[in-house]
Amino acid sequence: MNRTRAFIFVLCFSCSAIFLSTARAGAPKTIVYKVGVMNRQFTPPEPYDWRDAKTHALITNIWYPADTSAVEQSQWIGSPEAPFASAGKAARDAKPIATPEKFPLILLSHGIGGSSSMMAWLGSALASHGFIAAALNHPGNNALEDYTLPGAIFWAQRAHDMSALLDLLLADPTFGPRIDPKRVGAAGFSLGGLTVIELAGGIAEFSRYQDFCKSPKADGMCTDTIEYPGLLAKVTALAKTNPAIQAAFAENSKSHRDPRIRAIFAMAPALGPAFDPASLAKISVPAQIVAGAVDSVVPLETSAKFFATSIPHAQLTIYQAVGHYTFLGTCGELGNRTQPRLCIDQAGILRDEIHAQTATMASKFFEANLK
Repeated sequence: MNRTRAFIFVLCFSCSAIFLSTARAGAPKTIVYKVGVMNRQFTPPEPYDWRDAKTHALITNIWYPADTSAVEQSQWIGSPEAPFASAGKAARDAKPIATPEKFPLILLSHGIGGSSSMMAWLGSALASHGFIAAALNHPGNNALEDYTLPGAIFWAQRAHDMSALLDLLLADPTFGPRIDPKRVGAAGFSLGGLTVIELAGGIAEFSRYQDFCKSPKADGMCTDTIEYPGLLAKVTALAKTNPAIQAAFAENSKSHRDPRIRAIFAMAPALGPAFDPASLAKISVPAQIVAGAVDSVVPLETSAKFFATSIPHAQLTIYQAVGHYTFLGTCGELGNRTQPRLCIDQAGILRDEIHAQTATMASKFFEANLK
């Protein structure tokens, strides 16, 4: 190698090293925050449709970036000695971190008969990535007290719950000043997926669901759920004579779009056949849909794939060998023994791994779309 060629080689190597060093220095660093969790009972202004629920409050879990001195501990659903399921890791009632001043907010909606705590795996992960996440128990439709028929079928009220929670959080002395109201998203599982799609402008009508279940296309969504057996038959019978049911159906047929919601993330979203396709075509916010390939409760073709093709520019991710209830919290021995259908996945599926992948996906989705 002569001197000229050697000089050129050294020069090129040096420039490459400088470029790589600059690129690495300019790359954004991922900050992982300590996670705090608080429980609140919010009371929206009356009159409020509590759907025959005993508790007249929106019981809410809030996960948030906590001060660096916070000590995270395992949280549980049920007794810590024999828990039903895990509720992630967080520091209870920890002091929120001082900076940055504001964070984006993600509202979380559980499935039929579920609970805010079952969304902890996602809420705590979002908080660790710089979000405030809040999940409520929908009145008359949660695991903390008896289910009610209005709680199961007054779908529009679920969207109202989420909008009411947003109002209350923005007015809250602790979290209101820390929320950026221009960066609000919503995520939901199963019937919670329906809820966030309604918040984006989709319109779900019970009559469309009834018609689908009477047709040759009827699928797993038309069978009784383990959370509420006999629901469809009961509602169909009552709808002929009950004014409250008739009024609820009329309310379901209206739009419940909340323009403050800027992006939605739906996991195994339910009841695609209930939606007016024209309303889905008008959705203008970014949408990400995640579902399992072996979901027999909410089959792919009529829900996740239907939403993905009907909502403009919606993204769809399908996990192979994953069922419906994989998006619930990871169960402990008690849950596995008493509720195997809810808790036990197909062989080879590790629920914690699916949760980690989904939480990372959700974080990146909201980071990209809540700017």
